[in-house]
Amino acid sequence: MARKAQRDTALAVLQSSSAPLSAAEITRRAGPDLPQRTLRRWLSEWVALGLITSSGVGRATRYEAVVAAGEDATPAPSPLGFLRGLDSDLKRELLAQIRDLWTHTSTALEGNTLTLGDTHFVLQEGLTISGKAIKDHQEVIGHARAIDLLYRCLNEPLSESIVFGLQKAVQTEQVTDIYKPDGAWKVEPNGTHMVAADGRQVFIEYAMPASVPVLMTEIIDFTNAVNVNDISAVTAHEYYSKIHMGIVHVHPFWDGNGRIARLLANIPLLKAGLPPLTIPAEQRRNYIQLLADYQVTIGQLDDTTGAWPDESHLSDFSRFCEACYGSIRDLVVGAFEVQKKRA
Repeated sequence: MARKAQRDTALAVLQSSSAPLSAAEITRRAGPDLPQRTLRRWLSEWVALGLITSSGVGRATRYEAVVAAGEDATPAPSPLGFLRGLDSDLKRELLAQIRDLWTHTSTALEGNTLTLGDTHFVLQEGLTISGKAIKDHQEVIGHARAIDLLYRCLNEPLSESIVFGLQKAVQTEQVTDIYKPDGAWKVEPNGTHMVAADGRQVFIEYAMPASVPVLMTEIIDFTNAVNVNDISAVTAHEYYSKIHMGIVHVHPFWDGNGRIARLLANIPLLKAGLPPLTIPAEQRRNYIQLLADYQVTIGQLDDTTGAWPDESHLSDFSRFCEACYGSIRDLVVGAFEVQKKRA
């Protein structure tokens, strides 16, 4: 907690300064007990995330906060802005690392047995892993394809057709069943059961098919209406958690809902120039429990409730997402550290 307070103070020092500051000047203002090594790690991360800029080299390096965009400010950040400043080979490798980790975590949360190393091997080499199910290979390939599709769609508003395209990409199982349509909303009711905190077994019924178009239109409209200039590394989890929870609570498809939620919830972050947020596979039980607790509390959604009847209940999941926003940010910081060594 003390370290977090120091981190917040150091960033506040930069944001309140009218001139660029050196690391030593930041330390003097933030507190002499702040380790220089820790501060420099934070500075590298903030530069990578677009919160601050740096100029000069060595002891002459100065840092300055990026001014929040207002009515007369600079245009909104461009998609994948977190790559800006990297050499082309580092951009390529960072995107591959993000693809591997994002794909691994999202599919593992659904029970995929491929490790991160397996996922990298399959996507990088195009080969299969002995003893692993073909279905698991198809899932990671489909998810990686969906990430590419998502990147290509960032320069246009989110639409129903884009959502359908992403669902078709992640849903690699070949099913010929009119009640299990791919690239279309569900046509049958769906739900699941869970064990509540008090030990009761509870059935969670997702939105009925007739309500899905209205509810998903609300979520799509919200996603498009987000002002990316309001999103920073500090607030990104709030937008992610709201969109994510809205989609999984509606459960608009017969399958692939979790993967779609974790893709679409990252659109505002990516458009704001930030890296995506991923849920670690080892947090699977906590993740599922938080989703279920919220859904039991809110109840079934329909045309009258809207996608988010009571946003105050999103706080637990939002805090969970905030704590998860680290792995890919670390990859970005690592890429910029390599870039800095080349200077």
